[in-house]
Amino acid sequence: MKETVFQNWQQAAWPEIKSSKPLATGEGVIDQSAFDTMEVDKVFESINFASTAIGQAVLYRSLTQPSASLKELNDKQQAVEELRANPELRLALENIVETAASQERNFYLLTFGEFLGSWGTAREEHEIEGYGYLQYKRGVRFMLDLVDQVQDITTPKSDYLKSLIDAIKQFTETRAFSLMKGPAYITESGIQSRQERQYSFSPAIIFRPNLFKPLLIALFFAVIWGIAHFFPTDLFNVSVEAIPTATIFFVPLLLVYYPVVGSFDRDSCIIPLRKIYKNAPEVAQALEALGQLDELLSFIKFAGVFDNPVVLPQLVEGEHHRINLVAAKNPVLGKANADYVSNDFILEDDKLVLITGPNSGGKTAFCKTITQIQLLAQIGCYVPAEQATLTVADKIFYQVSEVSHLNDGEGRFGTELKRTKDIFLATTPKSLVVLDELSEGTTFEEKMESSSNVLNGFYRKGNSTILITHNHQLVDQFARQRIGLPRQVEFANDAPTYKLIEGISRVSHADRVAKKIGFSKEDIEHYLADSQ
Repeated sequence: MKETVFQNWQQAAWPEIKSSKPLATGEGVIDQSAFDTMEVDKVFESINFASTAIGQAVLYRSLTQPSASLKELNDKQQAVEELRANPELRLALENIVETAASQERNFYLLTFGEFLGSWGTAREEHEIEGYGYLQYKRGVRFMLDLVDQVQDITTPKSDYLKSLIDAIKQFTETRAFSLMKGPAYITESGIQSRQERQYSFSPAIIFRPNLFKPLLIALFFAVIWGIAHFFPTDLFNVSVEAIPTATIFFVPLLLVYYPVVGSFDRDSCIIPLRKIYKNAPEVAQALEALGQLDELLSFIKFAGVFDNPVVLPQLVEGEHHRINLVAAKNPVLGKANADYVSNDFILEDDKLVLITGPNSGGKTAFCKTITQIQLLAQIGCYVPAEQATLTVADKIFYQVSEVSHLNDGEGRFGTELKRTKDIFLATTPKSLVVLDELSEGTTFEEKMESSSNVLNGFYRKGNSTILITHNHQLVDQFARQRIGLPRQVEFANDAPTYKLIEGISRVSHADRVAKKIGFSKEDIEHYLADSQ
């Protein structure tokens, strides 16, 4: 079973939304390099409408470790569709999530907070002053309120939604819930719940999260009265009638009472109880379910604010990766710009697409669109397109040229080739691979040979491969062999249209780019003239 977000937080000083990391190359759907190149952090910012910290962390984990299970993704899509079709259920869950968002920090303060001691003053959000009574009551109230609210939810139809609701409801059957509801008993065997004390007659102290304990105070004065009444001495030579007046002398003793009782409750009750809650799998599962509900609602909110058509992609079985998009837009750039250009894209039995075009023509933006849409599909989210049909990729790789390091001893060509090799060995026919240029840092002849060998290798493996290149001679070679689909980014009136069309581009527009950034031949001459 996948580790929950709360379990991932357990070793941290304080919960962090972006605590999840991609798995190593070949172990997960994406690795760290693909995560960085695909700009997944920006994708998260575009679709993140989760209200709770746990919901945002669940969403971020989904993006860093997307699912490769067709069944799981279909189940999530069914849950999203049910929420869209059932406004009453959606509103009820939104109310639960909003309430949780306003209270969840109380629980994290209880479970992760740092106690400052009896006289400390909290200045940071993770600090607890005093003995922790207030923080304890507020923290457990968050969990108890969550469970109470979920009890009123009608049973959903989709299995995924039902499992999340049940995970929260079943928390009522756990030891952690019994301890939160109280009372908790302090015994020689440790802390016990009411159920655990049901058939036990051993002595125990009942913990109540309050410094004022009437029974203990009454017992204290009863002892004083008893000593004064039955064992009169010079110290207690007072009449029973004088006891009310004499109590003024016991005020100093009360100043001792508060730190003794408060410290006992904090060290023997609150701290051990919060350790139980923090490490209880049932608590982690209930919070995980809350986060997953918030994630589903975030998908729906994203679909509602995106200014262009979005769709839940049709996920299909296939022996190798396939993708078919109509009017697909980049989920990051399309959210910021409603007029961002859309593209159709089909990659099925051809398995290889070779994209050429001048600099700043939109090749990289297009490939990020494809990989980001594939990623969104594999977390169960809507994708920005009019239609989308694709298979679930077991791996999504995105390779860009990397600068070599001083200690790798391989140079730029060797560093890139190592990365290509790792990708090649990890891919299967169900993988999606984007290669942004190949065999940089070597001669043209060697680049042609090495690139051809690599592309043929991927083609024979059977995965979907997209190559971005300026090397039109390489594309010509594959076109002559009738392997792959040659595509180019369109230019009109010396400006990019950001549309992908058929064909092979044989121009680079390098001079146009140089002029745009102010470093053309004329600019260099101008700088040299000014410096003389």
